[in-house]
Amino acid sequence: MRRNKKERQALLTATINENPFVTDEELAEKFKVSVQTIRLDRLELSIPELRERIKTVAEKRFEDEVRSLPLDEVIGEIIDIELDQSAISIFDVKEEHVFKRNQIARGHHLFAQANSLAVAVINDELALTAKANIQFKRSVKLNERVVAKARVSKIDENIGRTFVEVTSYVNNELVFTGDFEMYRSKTN
Repeated sequence: MRRNKKERQALLTATINENPFVTDEELAEKFKVSVQTIRLDRLELSIPELRERIKTVAEKRFEDEVRSLPLDEVIGEIIDIELDQSAISIFDVKEEHVFKRNQIARGHHLFAQANSLAVAVINDELALTAKANIQFKRSVKLNERVVAKARVSKIDENIGRTFVEVTSYVNNELVFTGDFEMYRSKTN
């Protein structure tokens, strides 16, 4: 049964409130309209696109959890975190992150994603990188999505250090590894 615009928009709003991760394609299929119609409805209703909804949900979820730096200072978007245990972030490589001549991402962006994730996973107000051993496994190109995974391997309370391993992937292919020795002011 085809609904009128007002009914569809009310149901669209309810559906997105219930599941902010639903895609425009899934909504189009559910309401038996085109993806463009869904996008126009969202625009009219001032509902942001999926990427912005994910970011908003993540910020609300993690803003009280991440202690060592503000979320807007993390390179990439944190999508999961358990302090002093593990964290995951995503980073989409855009024009401003690559060399113009070959469209390869500048290494400092990959390092910054991994390093800021290593800082964010520390359950302390102060976390600083004391030492890092990193390896770039392959070049990352324009429009690729880098998924970085941090895992706390050891907390040494005697010297005030936390050891964090970070691995970064593009489509499940390893592109970067880093072993970070992080200074912290205390342990919890």
